[in-house]
Amino acid sequence: MAQSSSGAESADAAGGDAVEELDRPLPDGVRRRVVALVSDAFGGLTVTELPVQLRQYARFTPSRRAKFAGNAMAAALESDPLFRQRIGERLGVAQPELTAALEAGSPPAAADPADVAAPAYVLRPPGWVKLVAAAGEEAQRADAERVDEETRRELDRLRAELAGARERAKSESDRLRAELDGVRKEAESLHRKLRSAQSDVRRGEAVLRRLAAETEAVRAEAAAQVSAAESETRRVKARLGEAESAVEASRRAAREGRSVEDMRLRLLLDTLLDSAQGLRRELALPPAAVRPADLVDAVEPGRMSPKDVAARALSETDPALLDQLLALPQAHLVVDGYNVTKTGYPTMPLEKQRLRLLGGLAMLAAQTGAEMTCVFDGAELAAPVLLAPPRGVRVLFSKPGVTADELIRQLVRAEPPGRPVVVVSTDREVADGVAKAGARPVASALLLRRLSRV
Repeated sequence: MAQSSSGAESADAAGGDAVEELDRPLPDGVRRRVVALVSDAFGGLTVTELPVQLRQYARFTPSRRAKFAGNAMAAALESDPLFRQRIGERLGVAQPELTAALEAGSPPAAADPADVAAPAYVLRPPGWVKLVAAAGEEAQRADAERVDEETRRELDRLRAELAGARERAKSESDRLRAELDGVRKEAESLHRKLRSAQSDVRRGEAVLRRLAAETEAVRAEAAAQVSAAESETRRVKARLGEAESAVEASRRAAREGRSVEDMRLRLLLDTLLDSAQGLRRELALPPAAVRPADLVDAVEPGRMSPKDVAARALSETDPALLDQLLALPQAHLVVDGYNVTKTGYPTMPLEKQRLRLLGGLAMLAAQTGAEMTCVFDGAELAAPVLLAPPRGVRVLFSKPGVTADELIRQLVRAEPPGRPVVVVSTDREVADGVAKAGARPVASALLLRRLSRV
């Protein structure tokens, strides 16, 4: 509760009496009763009679008003003499006898000091400061007596607990002594048993030494038998090694007969044979050799020269050019996968790009019979691809650290010289590199046009 102001006390003082002021805050008990008195009298005033800061609590119940507006009501009661006067009038109506006694300067002697101090603080009769101070002293005395009584009760409780603890300690001590006697007797019994057990151990050790000697003799005999068996095993292993060496030599000889170079030579030979057969078909060579009569000088009927045969030049963007290249004997088509898909359908997801391209290559392989290899860059993959390659198309992904371009160059270099290899890529670096290795580069757009006809 705030201190009394001199201006408010001057307004309340009558007949030139000295202004009375509290020299300390209101005791808590008196303050709670003052707030309760103001809250009860609060409801009897109109909204216009209330201070501005208290009007928002006009519709509250007394209990809610005391809970939420206690500090505001106490401050208004201290600073607003007119509000305090109105509360005093309501108090005179509610408690006329106590109000009259206070104004007469003779408060009831048997009343609770706090119940007297609270109305005195509101009415401010002569000597009200003493009444408030007396209530505070009485509250302090009551608190001291209560604390002293609680202390005495706590001391009695602790003494009772101490006596009980001593009694329990004595009982526990007696129990432990009894247990100690029992343990001593048990230890003596165990000591006797230990001596008997030691005698048994000594007898067992003698038997163990005898058995160890017998075991050592058996072990020596077994070692001799194992040594003989190992010697026989080594002889068998030596013979087995010789047999395995002979088998390995025969296998090596068989593998040497089917080495990679032989495979490349066989593939090149097949290419030359197919080329020769294709050249024979293209030139329409007669199956018979030159006859002696053909060498006789004579006049023969006129024949068509190569100039008389109609010829058609094909552009680099004509899909028929790819058909002619794939019609060559043992032709191998190597496709830069993502270069083609990102040229033809870049907006599709990578998985759908691969599936669409491989589907078209499978149909092209079925039509032409050419060997086809489609290469994809493995760096574009977040995880290994689970893919069943279509029939007639080999699908390869570059390893980590190796680009698809480098994998295409390795495929071209792996082919024997003279085999027709066609590389589909718009990448100029790839095209120049494979051209130097003997392959025929074509643009991705050419393959896309050819696949659109499949």
